[in-house]
This record gives sequence, C-alpha cells and structure tokens, in this order.
Amino acid sequence: MFSTPKPVKGTRIDTQTVHAGEPSQKPFGSLTMPIVQTSTYCFEDTAALVAHMRRKEQQLEPLRGEYGRYGNPTQEVVERKLAALEGGERALVLSSGMAAITCTLLALLSAGDHYILTADCYRKTRQFSQEFLRRFDVNCTLVEPGDYQALEDAITPHTRLLMTESPTNPYLRVADLPRMAEIARRHGLLTVIDATFGTPYNIRPLEHGMDLVIHSATKYLGGHNDLLAGAVIGAAEYVQRIKEANDMLGAIADPQTLYLLLRGLKTLSLRMARHNENGQRVAEFLASHPAVRQVWYPGLPSHPDHEVARRMMRGFGGVVSFELEADLEGTARFIDALQIPYMGPSLGGVESIVEQPALMSHFTLNEQERAAIGIRGELVRYALGVEDADDLIADLQQALERVPLSVSNSPSLGAGLSR
Repeated sequence: MFSTPKPVKGTRIDTQTVHAGEPSQKPFGSLTMPIVQTSTYCFEDTAALVAHMRRKEQQLEPLRGEYGRYGNPTQEVVERKLAALEGGERALVLSSGMAAITCTLLALLSAGDHYILTADCYRKTRQFSQEFLRRFDVNCTLVEPGDYQALEDAITPHTRLLMTESPTNPYLRVADLPRMAEIARRHGLLTVIDATFGTPYNIRPLEHGMDLVIHSATKYLGGHNDLLAGAVIGAAEYVQRIKEANDMLGAIADPQTLYLLLRGLKTLSLRMARHNENGQRVAEFLASHPAVRQVWYPGLPSHPDHEVARRMMRGFGGVVSFELEADLEGTARFIDALQIPYMGPSLGGVESIVEQPALMSHFTLNEQERAAIGIRGELVRYALGVEDADDLIADLQQALERVPLSVSNSPSLGAGLSR
C-alpha cells in the first residue's frame, strides 16, 4: 500500500526476520521504518481522492493511506513480514492476541453456526467461546487434545470451523496438524490455530494444512514484554474478511506499538534459539528432581505428544509447565523463593516470568471449578526468558531445596490463600 518491499535473497527465517516485507527505500533514507504518527492521511486534490475511492470500491490494493483505523505504513511492513515468516498470502495485525481471536471468530461465524475447540487452551478463549458467543447463537464444543475421534464425532451439519492451540496453554499439547487438516477437508471446515507458543521459528502451521494462524504478538513476536498486539495470517480471502470486520470493530494497533513489534521481529530467531535451549535444559532438570511430580514439555519423551512435536517442530519453546509434590500453599512458597523470574501472567519476553495458574489466571474459580478444567493448585507455568540456563537451573535448585513444599502455617501466606 505505502511502499514496495525489497526482494529478499535469503529464504531462511534468520534472514527473513530482518529483511522480509521491508521497503526497498524508506522515507528520508532511513534504515529503520519510521513511525508515521498520524490518524488521518490527506489528499492532494479531488482527483486523487476519487482515484483512491475507486480502487477501494473495486477492492484493489490501495496505493496510499486514508484513515488510521484502516492501516498505516508500519503496519503494512509488519504484516508483510509476518506473512513471509508464516508462508501465508496475507497478514493482519490487531491490538492484542484476544482481539485477533475474537475478531476472527466474529468474522467467520454467524448465528446458528457451530465450531470445535480443543479444551486445553487460554482461559479467555474458552470463555469467549462458551459464554460470549452463545449470546449470538454461535455454539462451541470442547474436545480433549489428541482425541481425533472425539473431534470428528463432534462435527455436526452446523459445524464451520475447527480451532486449536499448539502448543496449548498450559499443558503444551501439540496437535497433529496434518491429521486435523485432513479431517477438516473431508467435512469442508476451516481450520484455525493459535500458534503463539510455537512461533513461526518453531512451527509453520500453514505448511501442515491449516487455513489461518493466530498469534498473540505480545509474547514471542514482540519479545520484550513492552507491547500488546495480535496477528492473523493465512489465505488472503479469509484475512480480508477479518480485516473488513476489524475496520468496524476498531481493534487496531497504534504506530508506536507497530514500530516496537517490527523491531522485536528482527531478533526473533536469535531469541527463540535461546528460549528453546533454556526450555529443554530446564525441563530435563525438573524431570529429574524428586520434588517435581510431573513436567509438561514437548521436548521430553514423557510428554504425550513428544513424537508429534518431533515430527513438526524445530524446537519446543521456552514455556515449561510442571507440578510439584506439594499443595497450593507449598507451591506458592516455592515460587516466592525463586530469585530470577518475575511473577506475572505473560510469557515470551527476554525476562523469565513464573505463575501459579490457580492463583493468577484462574483465581476467581474455586477448587472444584479449577479441577474440572485440569488446573491444580500445585501447577506452575514457567516462561523462561533468555537468561543463562545454568543460572535458571541453580535458582530452581535453591528454591526446591530451601522451601518445605508441604502445607505451612506461615501467616505470610494469608488465611484466604486456599480459597
């Protein structure tokens, strides 16, 4: 729209993260893509306005900007880069990962439609699917990850779409994407995958038959815990439908955010290599520790989807979920003893972040409600940053050794912790 991308001679992702989608010449001879801090784009005269509107009417690619809600120069570069990294025809950047999910579902589903979602997923995705969309007569069935017979059995004459995460949140289940795509094709269904945990560095779902890939760009794509953004990538036909919906819904990313996202993408390969290394080493350490009951990480042979992950993934990411030989209070004491990670709800940045889902993302649920969706008090989700793996392991070691993991009467935990 705003500029012609330069040809990228390299085809490997390490080169594409730096150069793909970039204009051949940027304004003012700048090396980096400048921020265009404007909400409105002006026209030279009426003839220029009419020419622009006629292209728009004919659904041709616009040659210039019109209004900030419809796009800006930095957004165009980010979208071209993401499309190149995923191998998709087109990409759309939105204001958050949830905006990408909600706008996609609102654009592709209508009253009376049904879709299927794998059960181990981000809680807000589940809430939107089971609560919000029901108000518009859109129904959703949850199926367990890895149960492809149950997935096929859940298809009805009203089913329009299959949606999964891979790896999932928080148990890092990995979908057999070719198998899911084959089921979808036989039944004439669209396939959507939230690949936030995977990133295009580790897996490219479109190559395995998926129709649309969604990312919370807040996480690994941005990579520095300093922005909120989301993205949808895939066939131009579907992305255009989502864009038209978002032109009305208005879930746009601002120019400053897009600049930060573009900068983060340039180091994606470097960061993911370290995330993968840290994830594998920490998972192996935890799996060998007597105070750890179970570890979920696709790079471990003990993970239920290890062979599927090995077949499709370049690396297994920086998130490790595990359960301690403890209860809710003992697990909280362990997390408080860690010295390197921050305690918080996100992931994918250069800083390590740890959370106890029962007391963070699922705090409003009681113990029985958490158990129904597989969230136990002793579950820990550790999003490893790019720190040195030896330091991360030493920190885990000291926390596991220093803290008694059984129930404590310490008043510092508070009487209401068990809920």
